[in-house]
Amino acid sequence: MESLFQAADISNVIELSVAPVFLLASISGALNVLSLRLGRVIDRGRRLNDMDLQEGSEQYADIDSEQKLLARRARHIHRAILLCTMSALFVCLVIVILFLDTLFTLALETMIAVLFMIALLCLISGLLIFLKEIELSARAFRFGRYNMMDKK
Repeated sequence: MESLFQAADISNVIELSVAPVFLLASISGALNVLSLRLGRVIDRGRRLNDMDLQEGSEQYADIDSEQKLLARRARHIHRAILLCTMSALFVCLVIVILFLDTLFTLALETMIAVLFMIALLCLISGLLIFLKEIELSARAFRFGRYNMMDKK
């Protein structure tokens, strides 16, 4: 009879861990987008690095300005990747502790809740930094002589 009770408990934990698993899938999608954006920033930076321009020229100053912006964007993306990865790791830890709590009756509900909140705070922070990077990218992009962020 006890093994049936434990099987029901494990079944409950599996049901409880479904939501965090969906969260992990969402985080992995965000990490994929962030990685692609970082790759594009790096590719653009490499193209600019390969240009042979005279220091002091107007074009040199423009490229230097763009490289500075690309470095800022890369830092933002890197921080967002770091925070989203930490979020995923905390979600994984929540799932493992859910199972350990059920198997060994450790009464770790508070720890599970705190770890899940930390995971969500890391994700929120990562997404906010991602928004900042998108804003930097949008400000820099031009359609001919028109800036994307112009109100007119």
